Amino acid sequence: MLTLHGFPVSNYYNKVKLALLEKGVAFDEVYAGTRSTDEAVLSKTPLGKIPFITTDEGSLCESTAIMEWIEAKWPQPALLPADPFAAAKVRELTIFLDWHLEIAARQVYGPAFFGSAPLSESNAARIRKQIDDAITGFKRLAKFAPFVAGAEMTQADCSAFVNLPLVGMATKIVYGEDALLAAGVDYKAYVKMIGERPSGQRVNADRKAAQTKS
Repeated sequence: MLTLHGFPVSNYYNKVKLALLEKGVAFDEVYAGTRSTDEAVLSKTPLGKIPFITTDEGSLCESTAIMEWIEAKWPQPALLPADPFAAAKVRELTIFLDWHLEIAARQVYGPAFFGSAPLSESNAARIRKQIDDAITGFKRLAKFAPFVAGAEMTQADCSAFVNLPLVGMATKIVYGEDALLAAGVDYKAYVKMIGERPSGQRVNADRKAAQTKS
């Protein structure tokens, strides 16, 4: 049996969850916090990061690796194009979303969401430039036609759906404006579209339920 470990407020947990739901894969969910010191957890995710999965074949961590395994294990419905170059372009966009745009914005999650001290003026300016540079790069890759990588839903949408709202909310709180909207990325209709799919509805409902409990 496949089990997804983490919690439904995590964007990377929800990235994997959305892919599993899109493919109709049966899975269980088990709560796991971040930075665990439990050896049983660290044997499956060495840095205590989430999400990780356990399967009859063993455990696997890192959302990118998990997504690749899911695609290979359950190729239909496809979340990567059959053409190798087109598939690589989807991976390119997904990596950009995860490792450039979201990582840049993550630097302001502390003051935005977790009550950390406000950023100094110099740090706020430095991070805002990184975010704006990442958004400029994202605009060069994203299509929104109507999905983020083109005409079909792909792995890139699993990242975009969970990451773009966080970038928007965090920058709105810290900088007084949604940096994506300020740069002309009108992502709200796109997020609404994905959120109307059964998979998106489930992810959103579970996330909101978890936030209500916390």
